[in-house]
Amino acid sequence: MSGQHYLLPAQVFSVEDYKKLASQRIEASAWCYLESGSADELTLAWNTAAFASIKLVGKTLCDFANANTELTLLGETFPFPLLLAPVAWHKLFHVEGELATCQAASAIGAGMILSTQASMLLEEVAAKATKPLWFQLYIQQDRVFTAELVNRAELAGYKALVLTIDAPISGIRNNEQRANFSLPAGISSVNLAGMQQQPCATTNLLDSPLFSGFLANNPTWHEVEWLQSITKLPVILKGITSPLDAERAIQIGVNGLIVSNHGGRVLDTLPASIDLLPAITRQVADRVPVLMDGGIRRGTDILKALALGAKAVLIGRPYIYALATAGAVGVVHLLNILRAEFEAAMVLTGCKCLADINSAVLWADHQ
Repeated sequence: MSGQHYLLPAQVFSVEDYKKLASQRIEASAWCYLESGSADELTLAWNTAAFASIKLVGKTLCDFANANTELTLLGETFPFPLLLAPVAWHKLFHVEGELATCQAASAIGAGMILSTQASMLLEEVAAKATKPLWFQLYIQQDRVFTAELVNRAELAGYKALVLTIDAPISGIRNNEQRANFSLPAGISSVNLAGMQQQPCATTNLLDSPLFSGFLANNPTWHEVEWLQSITKLPVILKGITSPLDAERAIQIGVNGLIVSNHGGRVLDTLPASIDLLPAITRQVADRVPVLMDGGIRRGTDILKALALGAKAVLIGRPYIYALATAGAVGVVHLLNILRAEFEAAMVLTGCKCLADINSAVLWADHQ
């Protein structure tokens, strides 16, 4: 683990620079956990490669008086369209865990989504925040416990619930298996303490452990409606990969969508998130905000996502690299790097504000 590195290291100018340093400071099996994708890791690779294939159109001699990157999302104002995605167990990567991440997000005004599997209590993190937080939720098989978790998030002051829907089971991550990853002593999903575990229904070796009991209480669309009925908070669905699911979500009244393939960690050979985005944003047609994650490594990637209809993007692995390298200071620095790259991309494509970013900034084969 990191935790001794609080000063900015020299010669760090990009996400990739932070990744190289983080790989030297994170314990080997934890690094494998962070970096692994499912199966052959094709989707994991496509997430970044797809951005590289999208070309931009430059524009010159533009007026940039009063230019800005301000975003209003679900009633909250953010200085730029970049949020911190939910990532489990920040204490794996830095001794101060989610508190360091929250400190950084608050310092720079970035949105942060705390994971259900955080290594620190949701109340403890919220108490240190000076900017609004969202809470990521998995609907647990113990529905009573899930309702209590939602209530805790509301009481702690979280402003939205981000329901992850694309991982009813864990992805088969072979590289993580080969590393024999397990949580070290002292790190756990503390917000799930006390939850009743559902036993597997089958004892017959010929039966499938997955289909013969594990999925008997699996969340469905009915549970999304149930969640909406027990909370006053906006509900955002994370893990949308098809226009049909996007439409159904809108029909039952969700407040936002996040196009995501879970960082390539669940179902391998799903398309890259940026390749999924255009069809979904066309279907949604601005009825609710659409965000996306997966493969964001440069400010130009943010611009491309917004040009294809996203209102904002989320990053996961990149800010963990910075957290492991230099704690809260590193996360602030990384966000400033991406913001500067994004603003430069806006200038060089003639975009004065977020509303100016559209398909016209993309070369013809991606319009």
